[in-house]
Amino acid sequence: MRQQLLALLTRGPAHGYELKQGLEQLLGSAYPQPNVGQVYVTLGRLEKSGLIEGEDVEQAGRPNKRIYRLTDAGREAVAAWFEDTSEEPRVRDGFFMKLALAPLSGLADPITLINRQRRQHLNTMRSLSRLAAGEDRDNKIAHLLIEGAMLHLQADLDWLERCQEELE
Repeated sequence: MRQQLLALLTRGPAHGYELKQGLEQLLGSAYPQPNVGQVYVTLGRLEKSGLIEGEDVEQAGRPNKRIYRLTDAGREAVAAWFEDTSEEPRVRDGFFMKLALAPLSGLADPITLINRQRRQHLNTMRSLSRLAAGEDRDNKIAHLLIEGAMLHLQADLDWLERCQEELE
């Protein structure tokens, strides 16, 4: 969440709840909603590390509001984040480890595991399809997120099919 908050602060100063809402509006309902407590904890850590500066602003009849600004170091950190490439493909896959260890343990059948995982992926695809057709249909960023997740799920389904062919 560190990098996402820094990137949002490139638009200008904001308080924690505005940043939370900014992420929600940008990414839509398919993306897990950030916890407001996590947002504020992360902002505190970013401030301690010198990537942002916070300033308390008085509000009439309400508690002070803390507004955060990006520092030069924070701007450099965001720029470096955008320059980095994404991680390599996942090779430490939890499901694959279950599949590999099931025959050794004698506690699970690999084909049963594959079928269970396939059902989970299909249910997730249905849920994503409903989201894509729902409130986020006009949000291009949310639509791309949903489409990417569905393509990953389809690749996983194809891989599960391959696993089943090899193990039967």
